[in-house]
Amino acid sequence: MLRATTSLLALLVLIGCSTPVEVDPCQEAGDDALSTCLAPTMDEEHYVRWSSGYFDTMDSDADRDVEPPYSELVARWEWPPWLLLTAFGHDNILATDALLRLYPSTIPERDCRFFDQQPFGRCRVTFYYADAAHEGRGCPIYEEFTFNDAGEITWIEAWSDLPGFLPMDGGADPWGEGEGVTRLSTRIPGLGNAQGLIDLDGAAMAAAADSDADVADFVLRANDWYATWSAAVEAAGDSMWPVGCGWEERK
Repeated sequence: MLRATTSLLALLVLIGCSTPVEVDPCQEAGDDALSTCLAPTMDEEHYVRWSSGYFDTMDSDADRDVEPPYSELVARWEWPPWLLLTAFGHDNILATDALLRLYPSTIPERDCRFFDQQPFGRCRVTFYYADAAHEGRGCPIYEEFTFNDAGEITWIEAWSDLPGFLPMDGGADPWGEGEGVTRLSTRIPGLGNAQGLIDLDGAAMAAAADSDADVADFVLRANDWYATWSAAVEAAGDSMWPVGCGWEERK
């Protein structure tokens, strides 16, 4: 009887040892977690309000002095034909928000929605510029907003809302809810910790950059944000507007 009991205990120990223990990748990543590790902490209205409110900073018909809840290291990444990293850090994004007022515009057409997976805020908007050359010509934009647990915006990501520019099939998946969406926000280590604060010099960021050219490009630009942004502005000139807004055919 004793031998049988001992054998049973040994068998149970073996079974227990051979059963793999599931590890939560978000918990294991710690401060380097990806944005998809976060769940909404605010009500739906908060995410919709500030996703739309971001555009007030550029809308001549809105109260442009209302400051969105930007985080300390907020980044704005705008895919070509726009200029990639167009702001990094709280003060820099405020400065570039003000700079964009040099291109007077209104954004009357806005469809901003909440999603329970990051990015929590996603918008389809149309800019209308006030200069004589472009008056009445809309510029459609698809933009996404990542938030931290405090409800602050940590990452802004934008695309021209035109075929060939979007990170997904705009017809079949208009809000980027399916598999294979090529957004950068979900690939940046650190956006998934409670504060959404990244470490440009951390080991996780270096590993991500080694395997992902877009992450590597972000790190390069973020380490010298003003110089890379200025170079991109000079190289693009005004040519990006007709292409990105759909005002001329792409070759």
